[in-house]
Amino acid sequence: MKLDPTKLQDWQIAEIAEENAKPISDLARELGLKADEVIYAGRLLAKIDYKKVVKRLGSHQRAKYIDVTAITPTPLGEGKTTTTIGLIDGLAQIGKKPCGAIRQPSSGPTFNIKGSAAGGGLSQCVPLVPLSIRLTGDINSVTNAHNLAMVALTSRMQHENNYDDARLARSGLNRLDIDPKTVQMKWVMDFCAQALRDIIIGRGGKMDGFEMKSGFAISASSELMAILAVSTGLTDMRKRIAKIVVAYDKKGNEVTTADLEVDGAMTAWMAEAINPNLLQTIEGNPVFVHAGPFANIAIGQSSIMADMLGTKLADYHVTESGFAADIGFEKFWNLKCRMSGLVPNAVVIVATIRALKMHGGGPAVKPGIELSEEYTKEHLPLVAKGCENLIAHIEIVKKSGIKPVVCVNSFSTDTKSETELVRKVAEENGALCAVSDHWLRGGKGAKELAEAVVEACEHEEQNFKFLYAPEMPLRKKILRIAKEIYGAAHVKYSAHALEKAKAIEHDPEAQKLGTCMAKTHLSLSHDPNIKGRPKDWTLPVKDIIIYKGAGLVVPVIGDIKLMPGTASNPAFRKIDVDVKTGKVKGLF
Repeated sequence: MKLDPTKLQDWQIAEIAEENAKPISDLARELGLKADEVIYAGRLLAKIDYKKVVKRLGSHQRAKYIDVTAITPTPLGEGKTTTTIGLIDGLAQIGKKPCGAIRQPSSGPTFNIKGSAAGGGLSQCVPLVPLSIRLTGDINSVTNAHNLAMVALTSRMQHENNYDDARLARSGLNRLDIDPKTVQMKWVMDFCAQALRDIIIGRGGKMDGFEMKSGFAISASSELMAILAVSTGLTDMRKRIAKIVVAYDKKGNEVTTADLEVDGAMTAWMAEAINPNLLQTIEGNPVFVHAGPFANIAIGQSSIMADMLGTKLADYHVTESGFAADIGFEKFWNLKCRMSGLVPNAVVIVATIRALKMHGGGPAVKPGIELSEEYTKEHLPLVAKGCENLIAHIEIVKKSGIKPVVCVNSFSTDTKSETELVRKVAEENGALCAVSDHWLRGGKGAKELAEAVVEACEHEEQNFKFLYAPEMPLRKKILRIAKEIYGAAHVKYSAHALEKAKAIEHDPEAQKLGTCMAKTHLSLSHDPNIKGRPKDWTLPVKDIIIYKGAGLVVPVIGDIKLMPGTASNPAFRKIDVDVKTGKVKGLF
């Protein structure tokens, strides 16, 4: 199969590759799965019954475990998923038995400016259309289960407002006395819809609900998506869903999904979603796709369940964490690894010459606008200056005790002098480095990267350690992350956030929750316009959200939004269906 990504669009490559792809039954058998452990969803797609696999294989971790992260990206992205897929295929090319785990694309970015997050060129996960649209319904389940909690909350508030205690009792309800000013949840949908961030609901008469302020967030930012990512089984998921705090009563007591008696029904929506989805690379290697994106506003990790399966079934398991090392890897390191008990053997930091030039002071990079000449011709001073951002991310990974591998994700406009400069900087700062052209050549183009990763996995000086202890007071955790990961000098709280932080520090249960920062992915700082490696700045904490079910406290940094916006030239303008064949075209 000869495919040229310089002449074909991603969706065309995927369409051709899918015609020659392995039946999912063959892929599952090669991975070591039994027939009754596979739940088929078509010729090229299946869910895996995790209970049966875990029961058969026990707690044994067989594979070397590799995380893929990146430097601070441009708004165009730097090919982290593409590199993850390329590395999986590269490991197979050098004779290893690999497996991978990536996050399911959200329709928000897919139909907006970022595309499907299925990889690209010859390093893609297929089938592309199901992966990008619907898959097996996991995001739909998250959306519906979350919104069911909002239905339970708002209907209960309406009935309590309209009925006296006697009538409530006849309905089998006790009065929860919910304070509408303390509702913690919004509705969710899987699109970028800035017009729905803040709304008024319940307009009309008393039969039209309880009138109050509300709004929408994107589905991937839901606590339920975080629960899907961190759950270690259905029993664990059921317990977590029952702990979700939806509001507080007028005395300040928590009102949970269990109090609303909706936790069981929410779990019913999520019961099938907990099983990871199995797909494949263009070169026929296995990839689990499970949980959602957005490490800037969510935990942004491929699921613990997917990694548990991959580390039992393969020799090398490659997992993906969202955006750059300051947010995606930091959450992988201090949240996901703590919850899963899995310890990485290597961490790949994806960098592009384009992003390094931007951090070195190059012109703004914006979607839909042609790149300036600085990005298409050799410019060593910009690369050298931009490497300050790369060094920051190398140092972040090294704080975990793990050997980093810098992957220069190669573009046709890169020069040898530019890539060799990056290699020199990476090696001088304690990282291995490989130049990879997997987008153009697939697994063959990633062999150097695969060999570097294998070398890092065998590194004898690995000493994995967390950044902070679970019992550390919340504000000290935030300060440590701000200083040691972001490079800030100080942290400043809004009055509202400070009040919440103090309350959490006096709540023994809440104090033990992990710290999941919500911060822009476009800068090491809180300001997306500040590039490079900013120093001596102040991190502003605007709000703090508590996700007791997911086991997380979410400090909201600066002006970050939990509902992204749709751009003026979104991808949906180019997506269509061939009415003769029924095939979707235009995805990227």
